Amino acid sequence: MNEFLDIFLAWLLVEKGLSRNTLDAYSRDICAYLGFLEKSGITELSRIKPTDVAGFIADLRAAGLSPRSRARALSAIRMFHRFLLIEHHCDANPTSVIESPRLPGKLPATLSKDEVEALLASPVGIDPINVRDRAMLQLLYATGLRVSELVALKISDINLSAGYLLTSGKGDKERLVPIGEAAKVALEEYLQLPAAAPDSERKGRPYLFLSRLGERMTRQAFWNIIKKRALQAGIRSGISPHTLRHSFATHLLENGADLRSVQMMLGHADLATTQIYTHISGDRLKKLHKEIHPRG
Repeated sequence: MNEFLDIFLAWLLVEKGLSRNTLDAYSRDICAYLGFLEKSGITELSRIKPTDVAGFIADLRAAGLSPRSRARALSAIRMFHRFLLIEHHCDANPTSVIESPRLPGKLPATLSKDEVEALLASPVGIDPINVRDRAMLQLLYATGLRVSELVALKISDINLSAGYLLTSGKGDKERLVPIGEAAKVALEEYLQLPAAAPDSERKGRPYLFLSRLGERMTRQAFWNIIKKRALQAGIRSGISPHTLRHSFATHLLENGADLRSVQMMLGHADLATTQIYTHISGDRLKKLHKEIHPRG
């Protein structure tokens, strides 16, 4: 049945326009699912029953996967079987009667404004690595980019004179995002470095942010950078590149930005996805009210 996985991934790429990271996630989940079926002695699509799908999800639960991870896996399996049905590779969808695991109402983690300031100030000095890290952190907080969007930026995507950048998000949808003055200054400083300047020194590498070795910055490398800088800033809570994205959206709404504008800057297809940040802002307002109001 593994032959159908390759066809399915090609279909997702062409028909859905999914990113490479999303395709990799689908591939891992479906591979695990097909491996489970093979161990269960099921080698034909027509033999897959709802109990087999439920058995795989139960197996994930026994392995300690969170409800969110199990829900993601089930979503991939649903899409896989829907594809098989659409393309007439099978006559039934065994996932149609399977309920998704209940997810806790978890709000994204954010940093306070003081914590953000401390994080942005952590790369000190004119050492090239500090200059680069300062530019990356400033730009991430100023724009709310996903880490995959940040590391994929090319020099040609930045227009410092206009104060905007062009990024390509999920589904290869392009959007313009304001850079802001602080990030603009940090980028100008970074682009003055010999190794970062858009000239022959780059040896044809178009990407904006490069590693110590002059290669394109990876998501994993930047993950390590932000964790290192958070420790330097005295931030002990768990932090990831996405934490700055969440903080960007929350702080904008707290300062009066309208929801639709934040949605456009984040690149959310659905306004409901952006609305979660209104809950965070509301929780902070209630906490503030309780702390300072005479009858709070």
